[in-house]
Amino acid sequence: MHHHENSFNLLTYIGFIPFIVSIFLYVYAVETSNKKFRDWPFYRIILFIIGNLSIVLAIIGPLAKQSHTHFVYHMYTHLILGMLGPLLIVLSAPMTLLLRSIPIKTARKVSRLLKSKYVQIMSHPILAGILNLGGLWILYTTSLFEMMHHSIMISILVHGHIFLAGYFFTISIVYIDPTPHRTSFLMRSIVLILYMAGHSILSKWIYANPPGGVSKLDAEYGGLTMYYGGDLVDVILIIVLCYQLFHSRTIQAKLSKFYSKLKKPSPRFPQL
Repeated sequence: MHHHENSFNLLTYIGFIPFIVSIFLYVYAVETSNKKFRDWPFYRIILFIIGNLSIVLAIIGPLAKQSHTHFVYHMYTHLILGMLGPLLIVLSAPMTLLLRSIPIKTARKVSRLLKSKYVQIMSHPILAGILNLGGLWILYTTSLFEMMHHSIMISILVHGHIFLAGYFFTISIVYIDPTPHRTSFLMRSIVLILYMAGHSILSKWIYANPPGGVSKLDAEYGGLTMYYGGDLVDVILIIVLCYQLFHSRTIQAKLSKFYSKLKKPSPRFPQL
């Protein structure tokens, strides 16, 4: 693998800017929201900050530097950038915070965008799963993996796709922010199971078939990292999904019980 020292150093200094700006905007939105609504949960702020810092670590930190020469470090960046980082940011509910902090007219425009056909298609679990998992299969089973280490532009595009595909897949499985186009719990569960299976199969493929420019030993360590690290993040995703199902059914049961009491006929006097 070729290491572009000058390009990396340039990205190290420039790359921090959008993440610092995004954290600043998030905190500013929290301050704005707290003036009109109840206080924004502090843990969501922490999740957003950690999510952004983890992405920084994956693409411009020391871990990213090592990923150019060691495949196992590359796999760490893959797990952080495509799975852990998106999950932490989704759990921080950025879209909900945005809608709470902007003017009503602007919020209505954002709501119309969320209801658009494009968002419906991109956030559908099946398509999001194909884009996420399919992109990984293309990356590790073709010459694209070698190409991204010879071209800084291809590397940026690949990393951008990994993050966006991971983010859209996460929001298609768990509903933290407003989601006008919802799918059933059964469909999301099936897609998640298939994704986990495909991810595990790919890690075993990498273990036995090293990508171009990767030694067999590095591929084995990388495959194991992808296998167990991916399962760890998927377990968190499963817990959140099941919690949402349990929470929604509990609320539905309480509402059903309440409405049944309202519909209960009034007692009649016994006939003489």
